[in-house]
Amino acid sequence: MYHYESEGVPPNVTNSNSLGSDPSYKEDNEFLKDNGSENPEFIKEIPKKPASAYVTVSLLCLMVAFGGYIFGWDTGTISGFIQQTDFIRRFGQQRSDGTYYLSKVRTGLIVGIFSIGCAIGGIAFSKIGDQVGRRLALVFVTAVYMVGLVISIASINKWYQYFIGRIISGLGVGGIAVYSPLLISEVSPKHVRGTLVSCYQLMITLGIFLGYCTNYGTKNYDNSVQWRVPLGLGFAWALFMIAAMFFVPESPRYLIEKGRMEDAKRSVSQSNKVSVDDPAVVSEVELLHAGIELERAAGSATWDELFSTKGKVLQRLIMGVIIQSLQQLTGANYFFYYGTTIFKSVGLEDSFQTSIIIGVVNFASTFFGIYFVERFGRRRCLLWGAATMVACFVVYASVGVTRLYPNGMDQPSSKGAGNCMIVFTCFFIFCFATTWAPIAYVIVAETFPLRIKAKGMSISVAANWIWNFLLGFFTPFITGAINFYYGYVFMGCLVFAFFYVFFFVPETKGLTLEEVNTMWEENVLPWKSPSWVPPSRRGADYDVAAMSSDTRPWYKKMSS
Repeated sequence: MYHYESEGVPPNVTNSNSLGSDPSYKEDNEFLKDNGSENPEFIKEIPKKPASAYVTVSLLCLMVAFGGYIFGWDTGTISGFIQQTDFIRRFGQQRSDGTYYLSKVRTGLIVGIFSIGCAIGGIAFSKIGDQVGRRLALVFVTAVYMVGLVISIASINKWYQYFIGRIISGLGVGGIAVYSPLLISEVSPKHVRGTLVSCYQLMITLGIFLGYCTNYGTKNYDNSVQWRVPLGLGFAWALFMIAAMFFVPESPRYLIEKGRMEDAKRSVSQSNKVSVDDPAVVSEVELLHAGIELERAAGSATWDELFSTKGKVLQRLIMGVIIQSLQQLTGANYFFYYGTTIFKSVGLEDSFQTSIIIGVVNFASTFFGIYFVERFGRRRCLLWGAATMVACFVVYASVGVTRLYPNGMDQPSSKGAGNCMIVFTCFFIFCFATTWAPIAYVIVAETFPLRIKAKGMSISVAANWIWNFLLGFFTPFITGAINFYYGYVFMGCLVFAFFYVFFFVPETKGLTLEEVNTMWEENVLPWKSPSWVPPSRRGADYDVAAMSSDTRPWYKKMSS
């Protein structure tokens, strides 16, 4: 038997006379034909339903997305901890006059080491989901997060104990950041997949906002209630996350891999709100099974496969890493982690209140992002997001550099300039929350083939965490050296992000995960990808050559 390596068009495109007349092509294509992927008449797609029909699956995916809430809660609370008197007294250093402070190094380590733990956890736990399933993997990594919380809560006056607790908590959250978007992308209908994966970011913003509110509520205490209560609530959120996993469906792709076909049908029917015996469910499961069998025929996936150019896997990995890195380099966490510190520097009397305002803007804006991702597509949202955030940073940095301290840094700041910077910070948060915040996770959740999906996502998200750490650790030093010129650094990164998305990120709106894989294999130019049509929906006059820069023959035979 033979299989075909795609060099422009997948085997199920039969509108070429030369290919259609090739006897060996017809013989070998029978396998795909028998599995329902030859032509539209062999496929019964699950129809798109009104929004009300997706309420159940949306609620289930929100339970999975609650993992994002756990991460957001940590982000929102730690920004306040480093400003709270009891926290500084216990874990800071004492000056000669008896007052306490957190050094830049210690602040950077306490804030940033969480992200290093996340990067390690995302990679270290990437195999668990393939062995025990996505749901049990989420239960396991959430339990790891809880262990870290216990260590942190038990800290009394040794900063390195709290430090160790944050590393272990990070290990768990790193695994959550891989498996929450992954499970959502695999159980959600393709018509609302982008929206539901974006709910992961929505829950992050909710966690950040409520974390800010909790800090505001505990800041007036003069003991460990300031920080132990928020940490204890994090424990409660983790318990809710574990309980929720017993109600959500398992990934049908994982179930098919394990030979549990009936369970896979039930999972698909539950997600799409149709009968288990519906022909569309049967067709969907058979298509998934055919794709998985083809991948299984190639052997078990290895880490080396991520760096293979076959099937453009390496190109996808590079894109995933860069998109996740650029999400951090937008500068959003500059405001989230150090919001209270920044707003003190612009003369605000209660910076905790301003952080709550930012949290509200961030949370409310994400609802727009959830709508935009399916309405306008991934590429257009990322491009507009990068362009508008550039404009916000131009104003923010320029005002901070030229107008905030008209009489010198040692003199009071200008209230008007400070208010202007707060306003454009809110504009920036709106632009970020509606575009790059949710869509970076949508991109990596849709990009990789199933056999290496968990591994590809873990490395991509690890890049996010590493930049998260670098920004969290070095921001106090950088702002101390160049102050608000730092905004120009993020502006430059956003200019790069705009051009990178235009030239390298394809549009995946409205496609199944298998169709996304086919589009990559067909070498579709990213700026032409919005008009790309999957093979199962093509007419006889579809012009494949116009979509690709590859002018080589469509197929070459390879012995298998």
